[in-house]
Amino acid sequence: MIQIKKNISLAPLTSFKIGGPAKYFLEAKNADEVIEGLKWAKKNKIKYFVLGGGSNILISDEGFNGLVIKVQPAKIFFKNLSGVISAGTSLAQLVGASIKDGLTGLEWAAGIPGTLGGAIYGNTGAMGHSISESVEKIKVLRNSALINLKNKDIKFAYRKSIFQKNKDVILEIELKLQKGDREEIKKLIKENLLKRSLSQPHYPSAGCVFKNLSPRLTSLGLAKLLEKYPELENFKKSGVVSAGWLIEKCGLKGKQIGQAQISEKHANFIVNLGNAKAKDVIALINLVKKTVKNKFDFDLKEEIQYVDFK
Repeated sequence: MIQIKKNISLAPLTSFKIGGPAKYFLEAKNADEVIEGLKWAKKNKIKYFVLGGGSNILISDEGFNGLVIKVQPAKIFFKNLSGVISAGTSLAQLVGASIKDGLTGLEWAAGIPGTLGGAIYGNTGAMGHSISESVEKIKVLRNSALINLKNKDIKFAYRKSIFQKNKDVILEIELKLQKGDREEIKKLIKENLLKRSLSQPHYPSAGCVFKNLSPRLTSLGLAKLLEKYPELENFKKSGVVSAGWLIEKCGLKGKQIGQAQISEKHANFIVNLGNAKAKDVIALINLVKKTVKNKFDFDLKEEIQYVDFK
């Protein structure tokens, strides 16, 4: 029998430390409890939201007027080069398990907060890699039925997956990795963690706010941009322009509204200086989008997910 709690604060459960309470809240211990929670929501005609590690999301100041399902337990099972991992497993736990088994392919994920389920939802990536590279199959709950999806069914793209458009609940993921040298894996992870520590802020945040962009998207044209900003040559090779670079060039680093601030360390991060409100973050996001549009004619798109905004 599941236990539905009421008026549970969501801010402590997110990496941003922002957001109001959940009207109803369920800590699901297994897939059966997730199913039972979804049936309860349907029976009572209320909306639901599945919460993973709480990264890459911004919850409204009013909270969530429905049922929040928090998937708790982590399950990791590796056999040879394949692993079966529950959606509630943190990326930190997953990377640690891959080191133990001498498996390579996830070093880029070291230091990234959140769960594997959340990483699948947004096709999380870093260091030129993304989680989609390692996914074989995913078990999901769709309309109370358990089904298996192959990688091609998930329609992965840059920071995108099919789960952003449907209501499937991710339960379990099968990953395929490669055999590697344990010491080399540890060395690469240490290097990645150092890079992340030097370039990213230590205040609470939701990670990168905006997606990077292709230079082809600007009406100014890449040639004109290169003439004005020679350093764009660095992005020409990768085919994308860093959103953080654009924001920094607009002079917005350090811009603050309330207790929310565009990070002075990395312009694609908005940080919570202590008591930031979601409305402050939204105001900064709107300011960034308007300023970048005016200066570069780029339309920035959010990478973070909004939860229960009117």
